[in-house]
Amino acid sequence: MKQTVVTLDLEGVLVPEIWIAFAEKTGIKELRRTTRDEPDYDVLMKGRLKILNEHNLNLADIQEVIGTLAPLEGAKAFLDELRRTTQVIILSDTFEQFASPLMRQLNWPTLFCHRLELDAAGRIVNYRLRQKNQKQHSVAALKSLNYRVIAAGDSFNDTTMLAEADVGFFIHAPESIQAQFPQFRPFEKYDDLLAAIKDALSAA
Repeated sequence: MKQTVVTLDLEGVLVPEIWIAFAEKTGIKELRRTTRDEPDYDVLMKGRLKILNEHNLNLADIQEVIGTLAPLEGAKAFLDELRRTTQVIILSDTFEQFASPLMRQLNWPTLFCHRLELDAAGRIVNYRLRQKNQKQHSVAALKSLNYRVIAAGDSFNDTTMLAEADVGFFIHAPESIQAQFPQFRPFEKYDDLLAAIKDALSAA
């Protein structure tokens, strides 16, 4: 019997969407766009950096908002129970400089993500992907180590991870995305997702 690893997306799955929270704080509606709206992550990020530059906003401004956020209701209990059951890795297209306050509140799960490039004034000048399409590649790497992978996410940029996994689920995904990818069973409640993951674990 293979050992199993569960991989989860972060924003929209366990914690609020950081860019939406920042958009609400600043009143810049264009920053509300996320990977639920834009499948091309490079297009999305370049647009975000252009907006930040136009409004003279830097990393500290974003981190101030992140410091006010908490995990989604029920997320920590779900993740704690899941980590008692099996190994869990968070695969996210967020950045190290964003994630720490939220990871602390989730009791520091393992996180694979990216990194921002800053100038001397703390302005975000670029972003560096740890690896393009890192979610899919991470799952493929785990499978090459003879792990069975169960994955859950909510956005366009999670679908390759879900497809690469042995079992893939949606959690909190918009109906429009669910309709485009009907092969992934959707859930809204953590208890239901946890039950489905446990069923998949027992079927291994």
